Amino acid sequence: MTTECPVLIGIFEGFTWIRCEGKGSFLNSPLLKQIGDSRIAAGEHCLVVDLEECSGMDSTFMGTLAGMASRLGANDGGILQIADPGARNRRSLEDLGLDFLLEIDPPQPLWSGQVARIRSSLNTAHAHLAPTLLQRAEHVLEAHQILAQAHEKNSQIFANVITQLQDDLEKKTQQAAERSPS
Repeated sequence: MTTECPVLIGIFEGFTWIRCEGKGSFLNSPLLKQIGDSRIAAGEHCLVVDLEECSGMDSTFMGTLAGMASRLGANDGGILQIADPGARNRRSLEDLGLDFLLEIDPPQPLWSGQVARIRSSLNTAHAHLAPTLLQRAEHVLEAHQILAQAHEKNSQIFANVITQLQDDLEKKTQQAAERSPS
């Protein structure tokens, strides 16, 4: 899968560090989800998403973060932490009420004082399998449904978007069914 912006990863004692460089979007959020799901399945309790070099986030990316935070929280009290979001990204997360699901710049994180060493040892993450158009449509819809459930005001904000995404997914599913041999 080609992403507009790289996603870097490092596994450390007590946490996994994920760094998004450039814009966090529907293009690289499937990779973010793959990494998060893989680490959660491996028993990780703390994911740190480093947004220092993230120039902005679309709603799909933020919905992916919210989904990861929810899955971690259900995993024996795990937590998703955001490192160095900058004012714009912090505001975006707070505007959608996601600061109640995840920790933004936690005051005493496990990784305190290690950020430079951590960042210098990260590796570029690669997708196990590139998502198909149908899988990408499912991912975008799921991310928006998670956002709508994350905070009560979000259900109204994303209602029309979700309806449109459901219609789009239905069309793509029908097209895929028509193309596949019986």
